[in-house]
Amino acid sequence: MPSLVVRNLDESIINALKQRAVEHHRSTEAEHRAILAEVLLKPPRKTFAEALATIPDVGTDADFQRVNNDTNAADVFN
Repeated sequence: MPSLVVRNLDESIINALKQRAVEHHRSTEAEHRAILAEVLLKPPRKTFAEALATIPDVGTDADFQRVNNDTNAADVFN
């Protein structure tokens, strides 16, 4: 299996990695592998436009037009 060497890491990053490894009951090396896998192998997120495109067509714009009247907000649910 290939190896990866990361040089010149800030001490705060090393300490955070060690702390996270302790919290997950793993070695620092295993935690490093888990972080890399979590970040690099997760499916890509949808863009906002892609998310909007998946919303089903449920009516016309008129169905959702705001009604402007003088109703007091406190009276809406009465």
